[in-house]
Amino acid sequence: MHYQLRFAGKHYKSLQQHLFPGDGKEAVAVVLCGRYERDGISILLTHKIELIPHNECERDSNFVRWKTERIIPLLEEAEKHNLAILKIHSHPTGYPQFSKTDDESDNELFQSVFGWCDYDGVHASAVMIPDGKIFARVFTSSMETFPMNKISIVSDVITIIENELVAEDEFSLRTRQAFGDATYQKLKQMKIGVVGCSGTGSPIIEQLVRLGVGSIVIIDPDIVEKKNLNRILNTTIDDAKNSRAKTDVLYDAINKIGLGTTVKKYNINIFDSREVLDDLITCDTIFGCVDSVDGRHLISQLTNFYLIPYFDIGVRLDADGKGGIKSITASIHCIQPGCSSLFSRKLYTSKRLADENLQRQNPEDFRELEKQGYVHNANVDRPAVISINMQISSMGVNEFLNRLHPFKDELPEAYAKVTMDYTRGCIMNESENDFEQDLLSDKWVGRGDCKPFLRLTEL
Repeated sequence: MHYQLRFAGKHYKSLQQHLFPGDGKEAVAVVLCGRYERDGISILLTHKIELIPHNECERDSNFVRWKTERIIPLLEEAEKHNLAILKIHSHPTGYPQFSKTDDESDNELFQSVFGWCDYDGVHASAVMIPDGKIFARVFTSSMETFPMNKISIVSDVITIIENELVAEDEFSLRTRQAFGDATYQKLKQMKIGVVGCSGTGSPIIEQLVRLGVGSIVIIDPDIVEKKNLNRILNTTIDDAKNSRAKTDVLYDAINKIGLGTTVKKYNINIFDSREVLDDLITCDTIFGCVDSVDGRHLISQLTNFYLIPYFDIGVRLDADGKGGIKSITASIHCIQPGCSSLFSRKLYTSKRLADENLQRQNPEDFRELEKQGYVHNANVDRPAVISINMQISSMGVNEFLNRLHPFKDELPEAYAKVTMDYTRGCIMNESENDFEQDLLSDKWVGRGDCKPFLRLTEL
């Protein structure tokens, strides 16, 4: 079994502040966690935190004692919805492993937890040390313990803690020189999903492979056509003549490059395959390169429920109605679970989402839906925009790298949205604080598996 623990950034910040109040004494909190369990993978996802008040604890630099009655409401909710309990406390001395005192208190706590909860899925214990690092272990129903194989923190900076290091490659020298060995180690161990393999998706895939990303999942339901040869990397006229799937072409190209990136391909719409969504859930980051509102909404739901960083890439060209282009803009939205969403950022409306859902599910009932595409108010189908697509794709990958290894003058939180207005020659940045929080997303952040899946009845 492969065990993972994921923290929403807002949860991690609250926990860090509570666990280290500055007095050098241990503190404790309990977290209600959603679950993902499938195909030998068990992921715990922070959903709701309970900070145990310091004045209710007996605290010292080497131990903390507290009354577990406070978490009875969490236990009731865990039992009702098959959720997990995570106990997390601090080691202000920096002691980098579980102590004998931890062993005793954890055994006592989790025997009670399993006695309360009928579901036999794992629960977990974690420790945070002063530099913010976390180590953790799971408890099974038979009270066996296993270390967490991976711990992720989805915040302004994407933090991934793995148990293993990977060997350096000669081709990665420039990447390591630019972004550091630690960033390369992260990239090599990451699994990244790319939904949409056309104008922005194919350049992103190319960059991720040449940066040394360990594993990529590529998804697109369409075939290569002559009209889109002008912007999909690695496609040829023969691919169009033979109506090859875009994912097949890029799959072959990645393997031909031969830099060690493993790739899985899906020539299907993400709404039509639970297998595709399961593969995306196990990704460490997702890039959304789709035009559709319903596709963006589904990715937003998935990444919020399962605590995955989401980078949405969009390009828009407005025609002047005379055969020319009036404006060229492109944007990168960096979405954190439980914070603002594409919906709360006004990228689309409820009506537009409903219209697209109707078009996809019942096309015969659909009438006069507003057409979607790169160009509005012009009879041009997806014009040649490879230069813009390449530019915004590169910017998107750099925003991703900036959240692995910050290198800009401002902190990553200042770049929640990056807009490039090419016609005006400017780049505008907006921070997370500039946007309205999506309260519904916050309610379901880290909820994980539930019925209906993602609260979407069609799935």
